[in-house]
Amino acid sequence: MSDMRRRNFITLLGGAAATAWPLAVHAQQPALPVVGFLHSGSPDQYARLVRAFREGLGEAGYVEGRNVAIEFRWADGQYDRLPALAADLVRRQVAVIAANSPAIPAAKAATATISIVFQTGSDPVAAGLVASLNRPGGNLTGVTTLNVELGPKRLELLHELVPAATVMAVLINPTNPNADAQSRGLQAAARTLGVQFHGLPANDEGDFDTVFATLAKLRVGALLIAPDAFFISRSEQLAELTVRHAVPAIFSYREFVAAGGLVSYGGNSTDQFRLVGVYTGRILKGEKPADLPVQQASKVELIINLKTAKALGLTVPLSLLGRADEVIE
Repeated sequence: MSDMRRRNFITLLGGAAATAWPLAVHAQQPALPVVGFLHSGSPDQYARLVRAFREGLGEAGYVEGRNVAIEFRWADGQYDRLPALAADLVRRQVAVIAANSPAIPAAKAATATISIVFQTGSDPVAAGLVASLNRPGGNLTGVTTLNVELGPKRLELLHELVPAATVMAVLINPTNPNADAQSRGLQAAARTLGVQFHGLPANDEGDFDTVFATLAKLRVGALLIAPDAFFISRSEQLAELTVRHAVPAIFSYREFVAAGGLVSYGGNSTDQFRLVGVYTGRILKGEKPADLPVQQASKVELIINLKTAKALGLTVPLSLLGRADEVIE
């Protein structure tokens, strides 16, 4: 072989090796770990919570598309879809499942081995999710706001705001796993306050007209909306209905008041999902949910819409205004 032919052969061989080398390296790169995000609501209503979840993952060192992938499963308010969605994530062999409160039973039933990080408004020990807050002991851990336990306090605040109301009611989603616990606590609080109390079920938009017609028939003077993902996703609609029907109402989340509702009292859901993201990242790094204490979101916010109060003909007591974390005028 002549020197020129030898040099050309070596050049071609080197070029082929250079082309093949990146392909070989790429083929050896491990697949990204996959996180399952299971939620009872819809993505358009909960974009801020997804941002907070990604922020929490970032704090733990994970960025979607770079070193982690996220598979989203949304039930769009149809809780009966959650078991199938959870099973789908298990088949996908995700590394961790992040679940909001209504989605927890479906996730728990679908797997006893995949780690689950939850966000719940109830006591996870009483609900049988963990052995204790400090030592969860199984494949679940997460964040609780004890939102269900705050129900009686919401009723007290509503009574303070509308003292003339002798008949009150709660709008409750009967398909919510916490529905019974919510009802029991509120019934006891109503007896203590000396007011008549009614539970009105709704788990579909079509139920709202019936609910508000029933409120008028029962002469309900104030309404408590129970914490529920379906109601959160309809915050704007519920706020409009309560004002249109002149029913003073309290909810758990700021979204309701920002949409024109009267008052809210509850935890900061954005921060809760950030913490869920942090725990998800820590589990991806190798920590076990059994060893990660359930975090209790301690911040509870009281938010009042003065414009709505005026429209309803209510005078907000100065004592209540002084305790408010935010007043919308």
